[in-house]
Amino acid sequence: MRIALGQINPTVGDLAGNRDLMTRFAVRAGEAGAGLIVFPELSLTGYPPRDLVEKPTLLERVEQALQELAGATSGLKLSIICGYVGRAESTAERRAANCAAVLAGGEVVFRQQKMLLPAYDVFDEGRNFLPGEGQRIVTIGGKRIALTICEDAWNDNDADASALYGRNPVEELMSAGGEILIIINGSPYHMGKRALRREIFSATARRHHVPVIYVNQVGGNDQLVFDGSSFALDAEGRLIAAAASFEEDLVLVDLDTGEGEIHETPADEREAVYEALVLGTRDYLRKCGFHAVLLGMSGGIDSSLTAAIAVDAVGRENVIGVAMPGPYSSAGSVTDARALAENLGIRFEMVPITPVYESFLAALDPVFAGAPRDVAEENLQARLRGATLMALSNKWNVLVLTTGNKSELAVGYCTLYGDMCGGLAVISDLPKTLVYELSRVANRRHADAIPEAVFTKPPSAELRPDQKDSDSLPEYDVLDRILRGYVEEYRSPREIAVRENLPLGLVREIVNKVDRNEYKRQQAAPGLKVTTKAFGIGRRFPIAQRFFE
Repeated sequence: MRIALGQINPTVGDLAGNRDLMTRFAVRAGEAGAGLIVFPELSLTGYPPRDLVEKPTLLERVEQALQELAGATSGLKLSIICGYVGRAESTAERRAANCAAVLAGGEVVFRQQKMLLPAYDVFDEGRNFLPGEGQRIVTIGGKRIALTICEDAWNDNDADASALYGRNPVEELMSAGGEILIIINGSPYHMGKRALRREIFSATARRHHVPVIYVNQVGGNDQLVFDGSSFALDAEGRLIAAAASFEEDLVLVDLDTGEGEIHETPADEREAVYEALVLGTRDYLRKCGFHAVLLGMSGGIDSSLTAAIAVDAVGRENVIGVAMPGPYSSAGSVTDARALAENLGIRFEMVPITPVYESFLAALDPVFAGAPRDVAEENLQARLRGATLMALSNKWNVLVLTTGNKSELAVGYCTLYGDMCGGLAVISDLPKTLVYELSRVANRRHADAIPEAVFTKPPSAELRPDQKDSDSLPEYDVLDRILRGYVEEYRSPREIAVRENLPLGLVREIVNKVDRNEYKRQQAAPGLKVTTKAFGIGRRFPIAQRFFE
């Protein structure tokens, strides 16, 4: 059987656009001699649709689009597997189901309903869908196909998950005589995820001694980035076909000969993270209707990396950098920012905030009643910069990108309505140490556009004389080790202190800062998830609470 892996980038809710996209891919697959093309999970609807599935009109229009897709491809000599939001088999309160369909000859000839609905990390399918009660084998091209949807197959090699769900759909389908396992997926990217998938499903192929076809969505949808990286494995778990990562792709594999196309993917995980951020930024803008971006450029490493990613995402002609020097800005901040803008070829503007800052102080000093200068005056500078960027955003109809990193966001080293102003937090899931590593990736792509001085000067918010980040925080390599243990691995302060050989008091101080600053993070712009645990939809903590480590 010659199978095409249709790795597409759907837009949530764009039923006509997704239908037409799949039609084009199906035509290409048919011309290449495929007898079957496989599209990702919820490919007709876009994933994740979240509470859109509560709209009765959505279910009606999805079914209409499914029938239209069947009709539009009726003349092709191939079958189509696609995902869609369908009506649940049950008449329970939740009417929506996560479904797969097989289309052939202009008709929907088979439907399958997802059984295992994840409700952890970024997934909330138990809220949105009703689980299927059982699954059946479907015959395509004379082969008995075990068709599964994402979590239904991920569960196969995980004893803990099997205990959690109490069902193993793959095992059940294999017992029913499945000869080929096809898995359609909406699997978001995080570092290490691509290798993890190959490892898991190679074990599945070997365990059941069947070929495995794994097709994953690609593209950015809100905070999630889907890398694609679809693949086919033979019955021994060996790779026989692979799609590119972070771009749409069509890959052919012949299961009779065991031969398929293997397209290039980034081998280095830092390169992969960079690609993920570029894709997530590009799709966030494109799918939200924006065409250009604006960001504050301080001459620091965070804004430098964000600017480079923005150029790769939307083109240098659509990126505007704004320097906003204040009373404590160093000369190097402006010169480094200007040099970066020139090297990247982006528009560069300068709006000094010192005159406005002094006017604010004159107005506030009588109310402050002679109180000493402190964080209020520091934050005022950041908020004036935020107001400046938002004014320019309104005037030019461009989206502001925030430039804060995960380390700062974790401990609240950022200013609400100041440097946190914006529509997308591009690097908010990057620890500061990873920011430096990805900036080297950016320089490999942009001929050392980020000046070397940006890498070597001590990080500083420059809100008071001679300020350095290390005045308020441990060195970033220490801070990031603590944050990884607490935020991503849920370790206790004592466990972190022992493992990292750090003072327990320091670790407790940092993790309590994380807890106290939840109120800031819940007012932050959405960020792009690239680690195993990001701030945002996959980490839900109360703001008003009194549990501290």
